[in-house]
Amino acid sequence: MKEIIAIIRPNKMAATKEVLTALGFPAMTAHRVMGRGKQKAIIDEVSFEIQKEELHKKEGSMRYIPKRLMILIVPDEDASLVVEAIMRVNQTGQIGDGKIFVCPVDEAIRVRTKEKGEEAIT
Repeated sequence: MKEIIAIIRPNKMAATKEVLTALGFPAMTAHRVMGRGKQKAIIDEVSFEIQKEELHKKEGSMRYIPKRLMILIVPDEDASLVVEAIMRVNQTGQIGDGKIFVCPVDEAIRVRTKEKGEEAIT
């Protein structure tokens, strides 16, 4: 099994969920997160006013940028399909498109039924 961690733009979340659901991967964990890469700011990306002073660095840039973090656990053979789908939806060619990390998962256990391995994630 693989854990796929994707950090994407907030405005791409709905489209990403739709594509993954259509491919048969509706289960995920999603978080609203703040972070930044090398870009430090994305012009016109944030459509709301930030009130907290600690988020601002100087005029025209931000210390942290709103993003979405998605986590999916998928069978090994489906990892490349899921990564490709996330990339196709989120790739704009601009700085700030996001990152995807693929990590091995040693075990998964469904609490309710005690199923293990791939049976726990399907």
